[in-house]
Amino acid sequence: MYEVISAISKWMLPVLLVFIPLYALIRRVSIYESFVEGAKEGFPTAVQIIPHLVGMMVAVSIFRDSGALQFGLQLLKPVTEWLHIPEEVLPVGLLRPISGTGSLAFVESILRTYGPDSFIGKLASTIQASTDTTLYVITVYFGAVGIKRSLYALKVGLWADLAGFLFSWLICSMVFQ
Repeated sequence: MYEVISAISKWMLPVLLVFIPLYALIRRVSIYESFVEGAKEGFPTAVQIIPHLVGMMVAVSIFRDSGALQFGLQLLKPVTEWLHIPEEVLPVGLLRPISGTGSLAFVESILRTYGPDSFIGKLASTIQASTDTTLYVITVYFGAVGIKRSLYALKVGLWADLAGFLFSWLICSMVFQ
């Protein structure tokens, strides 16, 4: 099974790079003009979401630099010790809903320290892949279309992130330990 998945992933990008232009050629679609037209339509959206992105980046910086991240980690420490969740992966779980880049920096640090084949390395990678940047998604996508009432989406997104974190730990514990 691993060989099949590996072969598919190895050939997927080259197949797409050949298939899309061929399909456009058969349908007589001008690829370059279509790309330029799409870029023109996307530019106002990009300008519209810049204030939301700046606000999100400021909020992430304040969260980390104010010590709120460390405070949250200390509050969770008794629970995670009781569940035997490695404390090294807690920053990944706490920061991932806020900042993908910030949590990725913690994953990179874990991989450098413990190695990608260690339990902690596999757990951190699984958490990174199983959770989402919920606050970023809500800020950017809801801001782009003008949705103001996002409380329910926030709740569901954060519950999904918690489930992703806990099931990552559970499955990695069952498979890799």
